[in-house]
Amino acid sequence: MFNKLCVIGVGLIGGSIASAIKQQFPNTEIIGFGRPEDRANLEIARQRAVIDRFTFDIKAAITSVDCVIIAVPVGSYPALFSQIQPFWSDHIIYTDTGSTKGSVIEACLQVFGKIPDNFVPAHPIAGAEQSGVAAAKADLFKHKRVIITPLSTTDPVAMTKIKELWESIGAQVSLMDVQQHDAVLAATSHLPHILAFALVDLLGRKDEQADIFKYAAGGFKDFTRIASSDPTMWLDICMANKAQIAPLLQELTTELNKLQHFLETEDHKRLFETFTYARNARQRFLDQFETYNQL
Repeated sequence: MFNKLCVIGVGLIGGSIASAIKQQFPNTEIIGFGRPEDRANLEIARQRAVIDRFTFDIKAAITSVDCVIIAVPVGSYPALFSQIQPFWSDHIIYTDTGSTKGSVIEACLQVFGKIPDNFVPAHPIAGAEQSGVAAAKADLFKHKRVIITPLSTTDPVAMTKIKELWESIGAQVSLMDVQQHDAVLAATSHLPHILAFALVDLLGRKDEQADIFKYAAGGFKDFTRIASSDPTMWLDICMANKAQIAPLLQELTTELNKLQHFLETEDHKRLFETFTYARNARQRFLDQFETYNQL
C-alpha cells in the first residue's frame, strides 16, 4: 500500500478516506491540502488525527507522496488541475472521487491536453447530508460501491493499486465507462436530489403561510433527507451532468402529467396500476440490494 498520501479536500469524503486509511494503515503519512479559508476544517482534521499535517502550498503537498486523492467539488477541477499541472509526476498515482466523470475528463483534457495514464478516475457511492471533516467516518465506505472509470490509456498497475486501496477500506469496486457512469448516476443519485430539493423548495414556501412542516410525518422526513445536502456541491454536480439530467427531468414531467391526468379523470385503474408497478419495481431493487450486500 502507499506510504505517503496527499488528500486534496479534507471534507466528508476526503476525511473519511483519510480516516479509513489511518485505521487500516496507521503508519501511512497523510498530508491534507486546502485553501487558507479551509484552515479551521483542516485544524479539526489534524486534531482528530485524520491527517498528520496540512499545507496551503500545492507543491509541498504533492511533491514527495506516493498517491494524490482529489476529493473536491467537481466544479473546482479545472482550477485544481491547473495548480497541480506544473508539479505533476509520473512517479505518483493520482485519483479522485468526483460524482461526475465526464466533466472530470474534460477538465483534465483542458489542462493537460490528454488524460495522464497515472490518473485513475473513481467515484465512491457513499455520502451523507452533512459536510466537512467533522462528519467524516472511517467506516463510510464499508460494503459500499466504488466505481472506477478507467480509460484505454489508464496504467493497469495504477488502476490495480487504486482498486486495492478502496478494497482495503471495505469498499466493493466496479469498473464502468465514463458515459455509463454519468447516465446511471444521473438516474439514481442526481435526479433524486433534484426532486428532494424541488419538493422542499415548493413546500417550504407554502409553509410560510400554512404550517405544513408542523404536520409532516416520518415519511416526509425520510424522503426529503437528501435536501439537507451541500447546495454548492450539488450545484456543481448538476451543472456538470446536465446533459444526462435534463432528459430525465423531461421524462419525469411526462410521468407527473400522466398521474395528474389520471387524478383529474378519476382513472382509478390506471392510477392503481402505476402505484402497483412502482411498488413491485422498488421491491426488486430491495431484493437486489440485499443479495448484493450478502456477497
